[in-house]
Amino acid sequence: MLQGIRIIEVEGLGPGPFAAMWLADMGADVICVHRKGGGVTPGMPERSVLDRGKRSIELDLKDPNDIKTFLALVATADGLIEGFRPGVMERLGIGPKACQAVNPGLVFGRMTGWGQDSALAQTAGHDLNYISLSGALWYASNPGDAPLTPATLVGDIGGGAMYLVAGMLAGLLRAKTSGVGTVVDAAIYDGSAHMMNLLMSIRQAGGFGETRGQNLLDGPHWSRSYACADGGYMTVQCLEPKFYAQFLSLMGLAEDAEFKHQFDTSTWPVLTARLAGIFAAQPRAHWAALFDGTDACVAPVLSPDEALQHPMNARGTWVEQDGVLQAAPAPRFDHSPAWQPTAPPERGQDSTNILAELGLIKEDPR
Repeated sequence: MLQGIRIIEVEGLGPGPFAAMWLADMGADVICVHRKGGGVTPGMPERSVLDRGKRSIELDLKDPNDIKTFLALVATADGLIEGFRPGVMERLGIGPKACQAVNPGLVFGRMTGWGQDSALAQTAGHDLNYISLSGALWYASNPGDAPLTPATLVGDIGGGAMYLVAGMLAGLLRAKTSGVGTVVDAAIYDGSAHMMNLLMSIRQAGGFGETRGQNLLDGPHWSRSYACADGGYMTVQCLEPKFYAQFLSLMGLAEDAEFKHQFDTSTWPVLTARLAGIFAAQPRAHWAALFDGTDACVAPVLSPDEALQHPMNARGTWVEQDGVLQAAPAPRFDHSPAWQPTAPPERGQDSTNILAELGLIKEDPR
């Protein structure tokens, strides 16, 4: 889908590399500028899944000669992604003005937690901090529990990388028709708040309030996870009455008077406790088999390794190559061939070829 589009990625952490990986998944030529002589970031593998499908060149962005090379590379690109604190790229001499001076149509993507211009713009933070201030963490718990979210999914990836990709694609479309580039200011704080608008629409209709555990999706006995006898878990979220009725039927509770009034909030705690006891009496496999293929809206909680082996993975959503488990690109396009993961490059692996493409050196005839 993005064949012919070139993206320059300045080596960074988390949402920036993820966004660049996603663009590479969709066919863009993504060139990652790795720090010359830089080591592997602590906690990350030597060749990360996030670098799949990319090419790598090593540059020292504090070296004037390498800055010239960087700008020559920028001149050939459609977009750029960086994730430094505000002002760092400018101090290096490769901020938006400098880059768009050599390439007026460049889409300059900036990934931060707090945004380029805010009260906390120069303050350190992480995924959980951004979504806590944005309001996105508020409903992420059962009543009385401290809020807890899936690591990185709501902030770094949902509110960060995906909004950066959307902004980059919008900027690329505009540049194609106008020849004018743009700066994309993607902040995890903004994106995670924006994702709340579906809940805000439910709140507008009276289905969500400030009190956790008293709302349409975070309080009912029919919208939560339950522990099973073997330590596994099942999810239940049968919102619509017809699905709730099927759930009760399969659980043998269709005639139980206490379960008749699905939306009576006063009954939710008691019914939650009752269901917890029922689910705890059998292992996860029992419940998964009971509800498999039904419209009761019940599913087991699987680990990524278990998801790889589940029949749903006939779609090839999870793949394993060279011992590395990873998810295939999404979404899918009707004309695309079956996807195979491409090995992440070694740092600087493509430096010679890229410099030759720029005409800065002669290509090695070997």
